[in-house]
Amino acid sequence: MNAFETLHIAIDARGVATLTLNRPERHNALSGLMIDELTTAALHLADNPGIRIVILTGVGVSFCAGGDLGWMQEQVKATRAQRIEEARKLALMLKALLDLPKPLIGRINGQAYGGGVGLISICDAAIAVSGARFGLTETKLGLIPATISPYVVARIGQAHALRTFTSARIFDAHEARRIGLLTAVVEPENLDAAIEAEIKPYFSTAPAAVAASKRLVHALGAPIDETVIEMTLTRLADIWETPEAAEGIAAFFAKQLPSWKREE
Repeated sequence: MNAFETLHIAIDARGVATLTLNRPERHNALSGLMIDELTTAALHLADNPGIRIVILTGVGVSFCAGGDLGWMQEQVKATRAQRIEEARKLALMLKALLDLPKPLIGRINGQAYGGGVGLISICDAAIAVSGARFGLTETKLGLIPATISPYVVARIGQAHALRTFTSARIFDAHEARRIGLLTAVVEPENLDAAIEAEIKPYFSTAPAAVAASKRLVHALGAPIDETVIEMTLTRLADIWETPEAAEGIAAFFAKQLPSWKREE
């Protein structure tokens, strides 16, 4: 189970599995390898009857800083078909974690941007440290948060998604709780105790009934199915081919300002 390069999984005697993003030197950014390993881990965790609860967290000062820069540079050089395929891997990883038939609790140890917000959105509950910051900053690059959008919109609703997607604003943990991204915000020294309090009720619930309840809730919401996923992939591929995206990404890697950016 721990034969991963970018993750670590620990399972305690109670059947609590802690799935840890383990790239602290990269702020746990999502590389192609991490996306593949998270998908594999989700399937293993789902199939293990001894696991009652899964906790998702990160090592270091960040939970997940979004897409890895090297992965982004690969997308610049990729064809449309290659970009769609890479985005599909991210979408299916999020879907695998969303469909996990166990409670998935986010232990949000620090900042989360882009894909990191997507990971929080698929958790059944998420508790963050008070100093954490969040953002969906894709529009600063001339892009859109397409692949993660079904999960984020399902979590925070259309009104909050419109505001955060279009403005690319950075917001704090208390605003993240207000809009529904987080369940609770605590001081760093209280994070583990808060997680323990969150998972305690699950030890008195029937595992199969928990899994069925999760499926019921997902069935009552807007479907995140193959049609929705393909639509988001197509929109992402389309935006990558626009002049704004070319300018925004080039400016980002050159550490320059795109034409739409105004000095603050």
